Amino acid sequence: MNENISSESCDPLPMQSTVTLNVTDKDVYGEDTYNPFEHRNVLHPTSTLGSFFHLLKSSLGSGLLAMPAAFKHTGLIPGCIGTALVGVIATHCVHILVSTSREICSHCRVSSLSYTDTCEKVFKHGPHNLRKYSQIVRHFADYAMAGVCLGGTSVYVIFIASSLKDICDHFNPNYTFTVKEYCGFLLIPLIVLTQIRHLKFLVPFSLLANICLLLTFVITCIYTFSDLKDISTVKLASSPTQWPLFLSTAIFAMEGINVVMPVENEMKKPQHFLGCPGVLNVTMVLVAVLYAVLGMFGYLKYGDDVKGSITINLPQDEILALTAKVMVATAVYFTYCLQMYAPMDIIWSRIKDSMKQKFHNIGQIILRTISVALTVILAVAVPDLELLIGLVGAIFFSTLGLFIPIVVETVHKWDRDLGKFKYILWKNTLLLLFYLLVLVSGC
Repeated sequence: MNENISSESCDPLPMQSTVTLNVTDKDVYGEDTYNPFEHRNVLHPTSTLGSFFHLLKSSLGSGLLAMPAAFKHTGLIPGCIGTALVGVIATHCVHILVSTSREICSHCRVSSLSYTDTCEKVFKHGPHNLRKYSQIVRHFADYAMAGVCLGGTSVYVIFIASSLKDICDHFNPNYTFTVKEYCGFLLIPLIVLTQIRHLKFLVPFSLLANICLLLTFVITCIYTFSDLKDISTVKLASSPTQWPLFLSTAIFAMEGINVVMPVENEMKKPQHFLGCPGVLNVTMVLVAVLYAVLGMFGYLKYGDDVKGSITINLPQDEILALTAKVMVATAVYFTYCLQMYAPMDIIWSRIKDSMKQKFHNIGQIILRTISVALTVILAVAVPDLELLIGLVGAIFFSTLGLFIPIVVETVHKWDRDLGKFKYILWKNTLLLLFYLLVLVSGC
């Protein structure tokens, strides 16, 4: 029987209670008779290998094409070190989120919790003076998730517009438009595409997008790894004042935390997700290596002339290169509607009860139209692909991938066990300072 994960399950301790949970409380740490894994009843569970590919797909996207531009802001040596650093921090934040979710599942005696459910229940069963904020935290996590998707789709608009401009300028050099104008041209096609409301109808678009993106990566690598320049033509290390843009770009590229909990919750053997080697560690090591390799060699190939997407640097007069630009524009266009699915679902679930049933259809149309318009407006406001990726990574992706997991673990451990010398508190303080560095300097 499926476990109930609604907000009514596992009522918190009464406010007047003086019970303090500690490391010896077996129920909190899943050592009691209740094991969440034994109570999961997933209709179509995912194999360990399948979960690996799902997580890999979520972390490998258009951000990979932006890594050479990120290396431009650091140079080769800090770029490689920074990629490893961001990879370690992103992996750790996913680890603490999943671990905390499992512990609170054991305590609440439920089989699984989503990202937002975890945030809510950690506060609901945390320190007494924080329990009243559980619903606020849930809403914050929901809107942070929506912000990641909306911010990411704004980047997609620039990706498509930049690729279209590059293609059209080649075929019609006498009639050129700016990137902003191409963003405007995309408004109607994107609105039409986003009106698809059921996930099953998006499957063909997802398949086409994945094929196009894979072929684009292959073609890009063919150009990137041929006729490389001498290492003396690029910077080994740039000025530290430029490094923040690298950090926010790398976080944008690597963060896939919004799909972590769904992947872990639907695994046939969820115990294989964490640990060594584990699905998470293997995936993130592979992702970090791929990003570092493409970033380093892409920067070696094009130097300081590398663009926000390396596909824009490909030759304009070669069929293979033009094919790659058409395919990446097609892939990102169809990925746009997939990325818009989650925020539309979150926002609609918040507002649908405030209107009559007969207005639901027109309400959905208006909501989706306004949301697409907002992503296009943001793209027009920041038409530089590098800067927009940095801005979205600094604000949205770092909040969802760094800030929330840090806070959730700290609150969960506060009355339980902060470790020897309260090392968890000190560790999370350092991570919080890193988040603030990315947020402020990136913006």
